Amino acid sequence: MIIDTHCHLDDSRYDNDLEKVLSNAKSRGVDKYIIPGADPDTLQKAVKIAESHEGVYFAVGVHPYDAHKYDRHVLEPFANHPKCVAVGECGLDYFRLPEDPQAAEAEKKRQAEVFIDQIVWAKSLDKPLIVHIREASADALALLEQYAGERGGVLHCFNADASLLKLAKRHFYYGIGGVLTFKNARKLVNVFPQIPKEKLLIETDAPYLTPHPHRGERNEPAYCTLVAEKMAALSELSVSEIEAISTKNAARLFGI
Repeated sequence: MIIDTHCHLDDSRYDNDLEKVLSNAKSRGVDKYIIPGADPDTLQKAVKIAESHEGVYFAVGVHPYDAHKYDRHVLEPFANHPKCVAVGECGLDYFRLPEDPQAAEAEKKRQAEVFIDQIVWAKSLDKPLIVHIREASADALALLEQYAGERGGVLHCFNADASLLKLAKRHFYYGIGGVLTFKNARKLVNVFPQIPKEKLLIETDAPYLTPHPHRGERNEPAYCTLVAEKMAALSELSVSEIEAISTKNAARLFGI
């Protein structure tokens, strides 16, 4: 069994064939899924999918790109839902900052405020975090070290910054997806063996970041198997061992 710990099943690209997507995934041994909260506008859709499918869970949170939409009071009613297993995805993303320096600093400040509030909220709920970090490792690390609770969380789509490996001691896990199979993923390939095996999670970020050899196509949870195969190739473990370890890790972190 494999748990896809990060897949956007509420994306409109699955509207016409979600049942087929899930059936295909199950035929490959993927039978549990976590839909991250990214945009509050689609949260209700994620909840409905989770309620109507036994193996689907969701998280509640706001992606840094949508920090301007963040309102914890709007999200709070969803946090106690029996299928809500985490807070996020939340974090820092400096990839698309405004060119104007003042505007860029204002955006960084807004993202940080929203991230901190979600970290503190997760701690109060005793739920793990799903963390998104892009080109902001130092700032994100500082905030997590200062504010995160003992439940930790997962660094979604781990960006291969070795400085973030110190978070493993603070109960953080590392989400590995299709990027590991990319030909230009040398940094992640080199850092991957340094990640403690008991902190590895498998994810797809579907419909994004489709693994080789399907790049350019819509990503699906079924492709978790391709990630597991690449992880095994870079370690001393077999594919079945990678699948078993990552599933045990996900079940422990998210309580599923």
